[in-house]
Amino acid sequence: MNVYDSGRMSDTMVANGYEIVDDSDTADVILLNTCHIREKAAEKIYSELGRYKALKEKNPKLKIGVAGCVAQAEGEEVIRRQPLVDLVVGPQSYHRLPVMLSKLKTQKKSVDTEFPLEDKFLHLPIPEKNKRSSPSAFLTVQEGCDKFCAFCVVPYTRGSEISRPPDQILFEAEDLVERGAVEITLLGQNVNGYSFCSSTESCDFASLIRRVVKIEKLKRLRFTTSHPIDMTESLIDCFGTEEKLMPYLHLPVQSGSDRILKAMNRRHTKNCYIDIIRRVREKRPDIAISGDFIVGFPGETSRDFEETLELCRNVNYAQAYSFKYSARPGTPAAGKEEVSEKQKVARLAKIQDLLQQQKNAFQAKMVGRTFPILIEKKGKEPGQVVGRSPYLQPVFLEGSHDLMGQIVNVKIKAFTNNSLEGSLDLAS
Repeated sequence: MNVYDSGRMSDTMVANGYEIVDDSDTADVILLNTCHIREKAAEKIYSELGRYKALKEKNPKLKIGVAGCVAQAEGEEVIRRQPLVDLVVGPQSYHRLPVMLSKLKTQKKSVDTEFPLEDKFLHLPIPEKNKRSSPSAFLTVQEGCDKFCAFCVVPYTRGSEISRPPDQILFEAEDLVERGAVEITLLGQNVNGYSFCSSTESCDFASLIRRVVKIEKLKRLRFTTSHPIDMTESLIDCFGTEEKLMPYLHLPVQSGSDRILKAMNRRHTKNCYIDIIRRVREKRPDIAISGDFIVGFPGETSRDFEETLELCRNVNYAQAYSFKYSARPGTPAAGKEEVSEKQKVARLAKIQDLLQQQKNAFQAKMVGRTFPILIEKKGKEPGQVVGRSPYLQPVFLEGSHDLMGQIVNVKIKAFTNNSLEGSLDLAS
């Protein structure tokens, strides 16, 4: 979603006479988009800002802005901590960037972290037709969160759940495809909680998927991130009926202990989660399951952690993300007595070792088989290109740059911890 938001900010700036430059040394405006989901991510912004001090001294007219969830959460505090920042803009106000920059001609600083009444998407410009889309593009369909998990700052930085009108989404999807997108990933903090209702129509997430896949030139569709309690039967059915929907599901669980899940306010149980995975696999047996885990949540015991490892073994993830608990100011879990850092480190190492074993086993099953790979970009090596498998794995192979944007058959020859290596399968 941050990648998508950064792109839309760029579109807004270009539509108002700015040009994108590759080197910050030549920029008149530098915008840093930020994440506030973990303390480490939030602190990175101030380290990054420090690098621009010399640029500011060299070019006093340079304007530096902080956008995104850190901006939303900290507001004017960003400027207090780092005075070289000129503007602070929350994720609901990106369409106001040109006005904010204009105001800096007559005022020293500009801050906008309000949740405006107007729909920001209606004010963000559609890119020019001659601006090519990447082969794999992002498209936000829903923003905000009403779940209020005890560890999570998102409801406070992104606001309540808002779903975009389906016609607006379809228009943007069709535009992306016309500009070269072969694959689209639908985005939302709780993307499967998408629900649009007006006086003339209603549309849930499964219905939206069935409408998007009808775009003829679109070859692949994905979505992220989902919440277990919004995995409806009709959405699960899509994995069995919609060929364009890729066999990959990222479904965070966070813990395998019902006691900890309740403390997290996750609103689902371990068995509920496992049953969802079972039903999805019934519809699409080859599906790759991905997840998120937090270890060391306040009150987590050794037994709670062992239940999480047990869930991992039960599900058998193709990949997963795991983190030590990081207290976020203003969330219900902040201030509660935490698990010791030593225990967090040990538990994180243990779960990551198990998850990496499962990932390697999934990767190994790919070797010797041929898969349709969407070629997305040039590789780091000469004559190399990089694509994505249906299961979202990066695939490296030798090939012409003319292949970018095409789906080609690739035979997998080897795997690493995080990617696959292959060659064009000319026989298939």
